Amino acid sequence: MRAFDDATRRNIAEACAAFARLPEMAEPSALKRAAVVLALTESSDRDDTAFLLTKRASSLRSHRGQWALPGGRCDAGETPVEAALRELDEELALKLSAADVLGTLDDYPTRSGYLITPVVVWAADSAAIRPNPDEVASVHRIALDTIERDEAFDFTAIPESARRVIRFHHQMSLIHAPTAALIYQFREVLAGRHTRVTDLEQPVFAWK
Repeated sequence: MRAFDDATRRNIAEACAAFARLPEMAEPSALKRAAVVLALTESSDRDDTAFLLTKRASSLRSHRGQWALPGGRCDAGETPVEAALRELDEELALKLSAADVLGTLDDYPTRSGYLITPVVVWAADSAAIRPNPDEVASVHRIALDTIERDEAFDFTAIPESARRVIRFHHQMSLIHAPTAALIYQFREVLAGRHTRVTDLEQPVFAWK
């Protein structure tokens, strides 16, 4: 159990600082830059620290109705951290600053042409969460002890790729990469393991 308190914030910030990210690409990439947020807040029962997971609105043009971390494409001249904070405000009305950022994880290249930077932030004022109905159908608090269980993730094969597909079991749903891969790496960082996830595959439906 990880209480939502200053000690947990310090511990997670230290784990993120100890994590050695993969180096940035030396050459310009054709992939479009994007960022997502692992926003840490109180769990529903207030006994644990949780991260926020959303269900995308059914009216969106792409990946409608899917589970996702808050985030989106970087605007011109915007850093991934700036994009992550902006998207968190636009989607959930959480206004955070660079002082709330605890760290970043490895960039994850998607089959659909994006390079996603996961940004870990401490969202102390969770009462301020107001989902934007144009983008978010619902928002859920996933307690950290949920993702620390061995049965939370599994790996499977598909005929279209030699890479393993990762899946995160949440309630009665299966959540796939990239979201599952990023959550899995965060779980590993919390445990002090420098586990890479760029080789973990997405299901074919997410390739477009």
